[in-house]
Amino acid sequence: MKEPNSSFCGTADHDISRRAFLGTMATGLSGLIGSVGAVHAFDQQSITQVLKGKRKNVILLWLAGGPSQFETWDPKPGRPTGGPFAEIPTTVPGVRISELLPKMAKRMHHVCLIRSLNTRLADHGGGARLMMRGRRNEPSLDYPDLGAILAKELSRANTRVPDYVNFYSSTEGRNSARLSPAFLGAQYGPMQLTEGMVPPNLKRLKGISEFDHRDRAALQGLLSHRFAAGRETQPLKSHAAAYARAQGLMSSEALFDLSREPVQVAEKYGPTLFGQQAMLARRMVEAGVPFVRVSRAWWDSHGQNFETHLELVSELDRVMSALLDDLKQRGLWESTLVVAMGEFGRTPKINPSLGRDHFARAWSMALFGCGIQGGACFGKTDADGQEVSEDEVGAGEIFATMLAAVGINPKKEYHVGPRPVPLVNPGIEPINPVLV
Repeated sequence: MKEPNSSFCGTADHDISRRAFLGTMATGLSGLIGSVGAVHAFDQQSITQVLKGKRKNVILLWLAGGPSQFETWDPKPGRPTGGPFAEIPTTVPGVRISELLPKMAKRMHHVCLIRSLNTRLADHGGGARLMMRGRRNEPSLDYPDLGAILAKELSRANTRVPDYVNFYSSTEGRNSARLSPAFLGAQYGPMQLTEGMVPPNLKRLKGISEFDHRDRAALQGLLSHRFAAGRETQPLKSHAAAYARAQGLMSSEALFDLSREPVQVAEKYGPTLFGQQAMLARRMVEAGVPFVRVSRAWWDSHGQNFETHLELVSELDRVMSALLDDLKQRGLWESTLVVAMGEFGRTPKINPSLGRDHFARAWSMALFGCGIQGGACFGKTDADGQEVSEDEVGAGEIFATMLAAVGINPKKEYHVGPRPVPLVNPGIEPINPVLV
């Protein structure tokens, strides 16, 4: 048999015995994946032992459609723009939020608010792509989204779980952000969970024994390794890495089983799909998944804004507070960043349908956990929420702040051919006052 670095000629000299491919599978597949240096060759270590404390993760609560800052983090009661809901004090002196968030008000000393976003892009698709990338794509270059970057930078060796998971069960706005690893390669793309909370085809078919399943995987690994010999191309490596991740995922079925959660924990998250997905996101980061996006739609309240927010903000309050407490109790606080945001905010003006329209000029978001200063409240808007009056920031600054919070240098560069591509545009800095 030829050396592993030679090309496979396709003759009968290369017939494969069971012993040959079982022995070669481990070195062949792991060698191919290892040459990429980014995605796992999955081992048998317990998923509950992969992550504790030192490694970083991000959970993004994606509030699809654009929540109103007036009914969440920056209320203006008594003003013409304020709406019917009152504000309440929090555990941070001088910081008051909507009465629809009583649980989060009691935990505000752990939370950072940013009230001075001006992203200048108030359409769903453009806004979602902007917030997920920190900048607009160029005509000749698509940028990788946040999850893809975190998957590349925070991925772990020797784990069986995916690097990037996206929950999006609703149809409204599902493809607005056009999530993509772009030039990073397929291995950094998201595992999309749109029809349920468990990946399809996760279980082995009943007609295939465990022995046959392992033999088939070993054969595939050997053939892939031989095909790759002498073909050092990034698409090939990316495909092999993505396949290895899928293979490993099949051995992580227990990760998706929420019946393993204590009843008292599940009750705190609540019975809604959003609550269950947030609880599963916590299980995932505990198991070592670097990035999970949990999407809750649809906040696009052009009509009946107040009824919509009464329902959705109350749910958000319950889910966010449960997640915050859960991360603290499980020792995941210092390693997990949680971000709650949408693609923009809602207009100060209340329209004739008692709704609020798209508004990107002065809006808010919240974040807590890893790398974030609890109790911080950055930026201000004017009395009616029409304009940012202090410390204006854009999508780039938010993007840089999230990267910095988990220990990634925003000034780091990738390369597309000879061209250097920084993670954020030149001149963009993190919001340092909110970082620990």
